[in-house]
Parts: sequence; structure tokens; C-alpha cells
Amino acid sequence: MQTEQADADGVSVRKGEAPPPRGAGSATKNGGGGRRSPRARGSFAPYALLLPATIVTVVLLGWPLVKNGMLSFQNLNPKQLILHLTEWNGVENYKETLTNEDFWRVVLRSFLFTTVNVVLIMVLGTLIGLLLARLGQRMRVTLLIGLVLAWAMPIIAATTVFQWLFAQRFGVVNYLFVQLGFEGMADHNWLGTQFSTFAVVTLVIVWQSIPFVAINLYAASTTIPRELYEAAALDGADSWKIFRTVTFPFLKPFLWATLFLEVIWVFKSFAQVFAINQGKPDRLTETLPVYAYIEGFGNQHFGMGAAISILTILILLLLTAYYLRTVIKQEEDEL
Repeated sequence: MQTEQADADGVSVRKGEAPPPRGAGSATKNGGGGRRSPRARGSFAPYALLLPATIVTVVLLGWPLVKNGMLSFQNLNPKQLILHLTEWNGVENYKETLTNEDFWRVVLRSFLFTTVNVVLIMVLGTLIGLLLARLGQRMRVTLLIGLVLAWAMPIIAATTVFQWLFAQRFGVVNYLFVQLGFEGMADHNWLGTQFSTFAVVTLVIVWQSIPFVAINLYAASTTIPRELYEAAALDGADSWKIFRTVTFPFLKPFLWATLFLEVIWVFKSFAQVFAINQGKPDRLTETLPVYAYIEGFGNQHFGMGAAISILTILILLLLTAYYLRTVIKQEEDEL
């Protein structure tokens, strides 16, 4: 039977076994004679994997953003384009924009437009997501296919379809109203007023956004343990109490992340608003992206349009900072 004894350095060895060579422990700790340990080499692997995506992002997004920022400090109109002149005017474009009452009206309009759309998207999307979790397999697959098709439809194509639906003379919506007995709707112009134009745009955006929220929430609901629902049912909880005490706490992180993504997506939406009516009537349906485009390309004040777009980006960055601050605070509270 082998017994243990300690050598001069206090290393425990067994009889019949050679003691470890001196310095072997330190060599192992240092990765074998000065070579990098697998952990040290592995710590650089994530950065190496992110490097290609980072380079592509900088080239495709960073450089245009820098050029746009430089353009916002220039007086660039058709004259300067024809003569190939570069006229730097400092912060004059920003001063003129920030002192313009039209700009602040558009900002307020953009926030109201975003709020209405996001509330409708989140409420309807959440309800459909919860419905998906309760449907049978066949109905669930059918509804998922419909949601995916609506989600995959190109923005301009979907907007064009809604233009046909709400056309003044041959639109399907006016025809249905006439069939229901509303003869005065025969030639109703849905794009003639600010409110009705925004109503059509809201329908387009909500219709295209609901699938993302519904599918995301349905996927999140599948992670909730069934045992929690069974325990709540045994305790006599009704449907609302089960949702409040079981479903909502699990879905809260997904709801919060989805809410932030929808705010960003709706706030910067351009194609739907511009394609429906180009900001008409009387520029009353312009949101910030449309306002920047019309000022820059429509009125050919390119420096002014660049300044408005930079201000729009700053607003989105503030929203992002608020979101990240809230998420970090929630994580700290959970710890």
C-alpha cells in the first residue's frame, strides 16, 4: 500500500511516484514557459469575430454619417453644386433650424405620431401574441403564416396597396361605405386632411409592425413554465390575475425591448409617410425624416436638410440612452 510523504518543498507525493519537477507549477500557471494560456488566447477570440462586422459598419454607416455631419456645417445650394464651391457657415444651419417654429411643430407632431402608433402596435401585438399561445396547432400555424406574409411585404408595396384601398374614386373602402348606405362617402378624399392622412399612415405602420411584436411575444411566452400556470389555477386565480402575476413578469423584459425597438422604428419611418401623400396637405403630415428630406432635396437646402437629420439622430440617441439607463437600473435592482 502506497503512503503519502511531503518533499522538501512541502509538495505531497506518493511513494513510488516521482515528485513534480521544480518550477512545474509556475510554468503551468504562466501558460508553459511564457506562452499564452488558452484562456488568454480565447479572450481575444470574440473581438476577432466582431472585427469584420465592425469594419463593415464603420464603412457603410460611419463614413456617411461623418459626411452628413460635415455637410450640416455648409451652405450647400444649387449654386454651390454647379460651381463646385464649398461654403462653410458654421452652426448657422442649426441656429436657423432650432429657431424655426415649423421645426418644433414637426418635432411635437413626430412624438405624438410615434406615441399613437407604438401604443396601438404594442397593445394589438401583445394580444395577438397571447392568442397564438392559446390556439391549437393548425390555427396557430395559419395565423403565423399570415403574420409572416404581412411582415415580409415590402414597405412601398404595402403602402401602394393602402393607397389603392383608400383611393378617392375607385377605392375599396369608399365602395364598402357606399354599400353600407353611406352615400356621402362615394368620393371621399382620405388624403385631403391632416387627421385622415395620418389615420391611413397609422394603419399601414401598425399593420406592418404587429407581426414582429406578436411573434416575439409568442416566442417569449413559450419559455414560461407550465407549472406556474397550474399552481396559479389551483390557487383559484382568474385569467387577469394569472396574466398579472405569472405571464407579465416573464414577458416584461421582452415587452420593454420590443417597445424600444418599435419607438425607434416608428420615429424614423419615412417611406410610409412620404409615399402616402408626400407630407401633404400643406406640409401638415410631415414627420422629422420627411421634413429633413423635403428641406434638403425638395427645397434644395442640402445643408439645412443635413442639420435636421443630425438633430433627428441626436433625439434617437437620447431615447437610446434613456432605454439603456433604465435597463441597467433594472438589472441592478434585480441583483
